[in-house]
Amino acid sequence: MPFSKLGLSAKIQNALKKSGYTKPTPVQEKVIPLVLEHKDVMAMAQTGSGKSASFVLPILELWSKNVGEGKAKIKALVLTPTRELTLQVADTFNTFGADLDRKPKVVSVIGGESLGDQIFAIQKGCDILVATSGRLLDVFTKKQMNLSHLDFFVLDEADKMLNLGFSEELEVILQEIPSKRQNLLFSATYPQKILDIASRITQEPVQITIENKVPTVESVTQRVIEVNRENRGPLLRYLLDTEKWEQVLVFMANKRATDNIAAKFIKYGYSAESFHGDLYQDERTQTLNDFKSKKIRILFATDIAARGLDINDITCIINFDLPRSPTDYIHRIGRTARAGKSGIAISFVSHEDKDHFGIIEKKCKVKLTPEQIEGFELKGEAPKKLKGPAPVKGKSKSKKDKLREKALQKANR
Repeated sequence: MPFSKLGLSAKIQNALKKSGYTKPTPVQEKVIPLVLEHKDVMAMAQTGSGKSASFVLPILELWSKNVGEGKAKIKALVLTPTRELTLQVADTFNTFGADLDRKPKVVSVIGGESLGDQIFAIQKGCDILVATSGRLLDVFTKKQMNLSHLDFFVLDEADKMLNLGFSEELEVILQEIPSKRQNLLFSATYPQKILDIASRITQEPVQITIENKVPTVESVTQRVIEVNRENRGPLLRYLLDTEKWEQVLVFMANKRATDNIAAKFIKYGYSAESFHGDLYQDERTQTLNDFKSKKIRILFATDIAARGLDINDITCIINFDLPRSPTDYIHRIGRTARAGKSGIAISFVSHEDKDHFGIIEKKCKVKLTPEQIEGFELKGEAPKKLKGPAPVKGKSKSKKDKLREKALQKANR
């Protein structure tokens, strides 16, 4: 089905053509007509399926038909989990709205940049606000933003957003926006706890699921290499030298490890850089741009790079450290094999990692044959697990107890 059959105007279709979009993805084909019918939507589709365009396009269509006179008023609020995804979604609105009679005024609100400048941009006139939740709350404290005209409330990567940490922020945000609005939630996964929290946002959404029998990208060649932890760095250098991959994204467990290994690889003469949440925003933007333009060959990153980053030419994903969950594994390997291309995902597994990787395989419904590379073989035996002392009940409060206490305090105010 072409975009012309989905009820989008000629001007939006023209912007799509200029950007090289010829036909909608399955999630776009299902979701766009529903949004144009003013339905609340909860859509589930794997990473790289075109979820962002499936809300950007119909919001622009509806907004362009109802543009008011005078200064722009905020009609759409889009929340995303990361600064990079925020900037990317804002750019998508600008790209697809470029040929409209009146171009939308899109403002990005993210940490790491001047809060004053962002508030000033909103006050000058804003049609579409794309934000990370933490920085949006900072804007709320200044009480210089009017959301009373809001028509659309969007959560992109909702499963990443709707965790317990975001739950409290969400309460504040819902109090600030009109109760009558169109709600659109997009994500790769919807566990039950997420559905429970989502029910506070919308009562009767149309649920769309784009089935994917094996929850991984088919065009990704998945490999697992067994190696002792201390040999992962040398093994990675060997693979980089022998495989000749063009663009490599290496996932690390934390920010410190990311910086340390990037510094080592630069010392060894590799074109490498680190990417994580502690970098200044201009550093993050510059690093991503350099990686996209192939000035950097190897990007060492935390899971901040696992979601929403639209880089089409990543040849290989390396799980130097395994992800915490099967869901994160899916998101990580989904950074390669994008835009119809193939890709490779390699996980390094040591004795200590075998049980955890077995859980990932089970949940992702894959079974991979472990490899060993000559000269880097896995040696020794798995360390024996020592039982720690039994937990002393009542010594410290659980997360649930703390949340209940907060709720009681609010109720008693």
